[in-house]
Amino acid sequence: MGVLRDGDAHHGNYPMNAHRSFTARADIETILAGLGAARIDVPVLQPADPFLDMAGEELRRRIFVTQSETGEALCLRPEFTIPVCMAHLAAQSGPARHGYVGTVFRQRRAGSSEFLQAGIEDIGAADTLDADARSVADAATMIGRLGVPEGAVETVLGDQTVFDAVLAALGLPAGWRLALAHAFGSDAALAATLDRLSRPAPMPEMPAAIADPARAGDRAALEAAIAGEMRAASLPDAGGRAATDIAGRLLAKVEAAQHLPDPARLDALRAFLAISAPLAAAPDALAQWQSDAGVDISDAVAALSARTDALAARGRDPQAITYRSSFGRRLDYYTGLVFEVRARDGTVLEGGGRYDRLLPLLGAEAPTPGVGFSVWLDRVARAAGGVS
Repeated sequence: MGVLRDGDAHHGNYPMNAHRSFTARADIETILAGLGAARIDVPVLQPADPFLDMAGEELRRRIFVTQSETGEALCLRPEFTIPVCMAHLAAQSGPARHGYVGTVFRQRRAGSSEFLQAGIEDIGAADTLDADARSVADAATMIGRLGVPEGAVETVLGDQTVFDAVLAALGLPAGWRLALAHAFGSDAALAATLDRLSRPAPMPEMPAAIADPARAGDRAALEAAIAGEMRAASLPDAGGRAATDIAGRLLAKVEAAQHLPDPARLDALRAFLAISAPLAAAPDALAQWQSDAGVDISDAVAALSARTDALAARGRDPQAITYRSSFGRRLDYYTGLVFEVRARDGTVLEGGGRYDRLLPLLGAEAPTPGVGFSVWLDRVARAAGGVS
């Protein structure tokens, strides 16, 4: 097998088989068309704010940011999902499947900061279960057509909505749920957060004018008190946003300090996060967990079971997909299904998921569902090249 050369997809050669070679771009565009995705192009230079506000810390710290002549914050395109969603909204089109291939720019621990990605964003599909299943199936098809056999990879799947349902069913304080949601997708961060929550949290130090409404949970009075303290100290308030943000964080800290650790609930959460099973067995594993924990997440279990059936209907064997309850992807816009396709050495070759809150945040006037995946073409080339 050949490999993709460094640089833009226009130039790399990637043999599809032993008899015929195509340019990388032509190969991928052919695959995208075969999967029913219309090609879309988005500019390399993008407004930075949507990525800074919606992508999450994992991506934010890797973005290359610059400034326009008018002072607008810009960045080199660090991924495709957000720009494709913005282009979809600008076109004011109905449901669509967008396919793309091009260079992204982000700082990486190893390898070039410029690398090729391709993928599909499925926006506006009303049948979200089928759209989720199709995204996982298309990811498998695409990687196979790029030369990586199914036996050389594994698919790992998780679900943000199941995690959220567990946190709600356990009756955890809002501050705890916020901290755990922020850590979701990182086993190390989840373990550290659980360890911190297992110890009493200190009450934050506050001036009396702020402490009284904070301890009473009176948000309006707290915001007014914070704004007054800021004015007295000649600090800018940015139209009230700073006082609002500070009040929210302070109320979360006060709430955490007012709740003593509950070992039983934390142990139940640890037991949930330890669930790892073939997707076909995951609904039963979750049903057993809810019985052991004495809580009700039956709606989430039913939804996962329906997703399992949808994947089977799309030709994906649920027995061959691993469900991990602690698995997430470190992008803030994901809302439900998340998945990765990995080489046997653990290298992530593809990743994707559902992002129903992203398009409304970008300005969609009505709720607009979305799901998609991206392929790291440099990693796929190495994986394909190592297959005999």
